[in-house]
Amino acid sequence: MPKISVCILTFNSLRTLERCLQPAREVADELIVVDSGSTDGTLEYLSTQGLAPVYRPYDTHSRQMNFAIELASNDWVLCLDSDEFLDPATVERINELKKRLDDVGQAYRITRHWYVLGREVRAIYPVSSPDNPVRLFNRISARFNDQPVDDKPTGFTTTETIPGHVVHDTFFSLNEVFDKVNGYTSRLVRHKTISPSLLRAAISPIFAFLKWYFRKGGYKDGALGIITATYAALYTFLKYLKAWAIQNGLPIDSPRKQDGQEI
Repeated sequence: MPKISVCILTFNSLRTLERCLQPAREVADELIVVDSGSTDGTLEYLSTQGLAPVYRPYDTHSRQMNFAIELASNDWVLCLDSDEFLDPATVERINELKKRLDDVGQAYRITRHWYVLGREVRAIYPVSSPDNPVRLFNRISARFNDQPVDDKPTGFTTTETIPGHVVHDTFFSLNEVFDKVNGYTSRLVRHKTISPSLLRAAISPIFAFLKWYFRKGGYKDGALGIITATYAALYTFLKYLKAWAIQNGLPIDSPRKQDGQEI
């Protein structure tokens, strides 16, 4: 029967790590943890669980995850971030799937529900919630693409959605919202060509806010919808502003680069 290696990325993940590891261990024949420099007790907690994470400086989520995949002993890999929690139905189905994992071109999606500030939302830029990312696949045929943000596995031929869902408990505080949008947009403009435009920086955020608040249903989330729509607007503003700053030789990062991880 095929075995599954579960690959988990951590960075200051103590708040969510226990909820992530418990169900992951129920499906894992091997558990790979790659850490990008945690200082909040994550490493100490992993040690108490008998896990020895491998350190890798963070550059992009896709490269971090592909690095973890390379460390795996098994070709079938289940890829999770440390703020993602499998529900019992998904755990049960994955264990059933082990009996018939024979097509290396087959990949499996898991329905993902996004939580912001502890509550489920209908959308968080750039995705609607729930979405259905590929999480289980065979590394012989698939890897994460090299996108600086919003990366995903590619190379498989067909997909199937696993019953159940995964909770993605991102953005625990308002400060984290601002910290991450700043980090994401910096990585975006460093690794991808964005047309610099002060005009777009001024105008596009207005349309982004309206789209994510009204069309994407943020207004149905009450006060939280204001936060998620503001996040979309701020993301749009910063990517154009930072691209313009780079074009004009202005620094966008402090001298001390911090590690981090994707949503």
